[in-house]
Amino acid sequence: MKDIRIEEDFSYKYDQDATGVFLVSSNIEIIRDFRKGGFRHALFDFDGTVSLIREGWQSVMKGLMLEVLSSTPEGKDEEDLEGFIDDFIGATTGKQTIYQMIGLTEETKKRGGSPLEPSEYKAEYTKRLMEKIASRREDLRCGRAKPADYLVPGAEEFIKTLHERGVALYLASGTDQKYVEEESALTGVSPYFEGNIFGARDDYKSFSKAMVIHGILEKNRLQGSSLVGFGDGFVEIDNTKTAGGTAVGVATNEKDPVCVDEGKRKRLLAVGADVIIPNFTCGRLLADLLTGGDK
Repeated sequence: MKDIRIEEDFSYKYDQDATGVFLVSSNIEIIRDFRKGGFRHALFDFDGTVSLIREGWQSVMKGLMLEVLSSTPEGKDEEDLEGFIDDFIGATTGKQTIYQMIGLTEETKKRGGSPLEPSEYKAEYTKRLMEKIASRREDLRCGRAKPADYLVPGAEEFIKTLHERGVALYLASGTDQKYVEEESALTGVSPYFEGNIFGARDDYKSFSKAMVIHGILEKNRLQGSSLVGFGDGFVEIDNTKTAGGTAVGVATNEKDPVCVDEGKRKRLLAVGADVIIPNFTCGRLLADLLTGGDK
């Protein structure tokens, strides 16, 4: 164990291995160095990064895809079809649902099947998922559940801290706009984003997380290095890095959110996350690192 000085006011113990530096006291894994302090714009993914309302969506999507692909001439006898589907879902996490359904259509054709339209698959997936999470949404709506019950640990406190320090916050999700607005309100985080909440649209080509990032940088006349992005999926991390920003991978195990999901962690490392956290219980220190201390 050695001492590392991160900033003039910060001194922590750390272990170093092949993947980076792990700040033991705070559950912050620094993969590569990034500028400390000064971030005033932050982009958040929603599902799995902030909200746990949709925990289990992967199993719903997997069930639909397995049902469709296993009924095709070539898919019915395909070895490790489930493994293929798991990898596909992992690689497309963060994209608009319609793109995953376009992928399902293409994979059905490849296996000799006659697919439905992507919009029809999306409608079926959405119906199944909403049935699964209906009680969660209703419990929040009527007060049987607290917002914290369906938030990644520490998320609300961290978001509030950034907001109080003058950081402009943006929420961008592959989930449909109306549901992102509803569920960010149900979990109590929507006021911190001050209307900067962006979700999927029927005209899916008119929205992407990359477009949101471009709009943030253009509107505020910023360089990409001024932006920090938070997400648990490939897309938002890749988009943040492509724009020149700093990417924080949120590798939360959604079934046990105090723990790291090793599958997520590996994917986030592979796409270039600069920092990995298991959740936001390290939020105060992370906020200090990103904003330069209490303001």
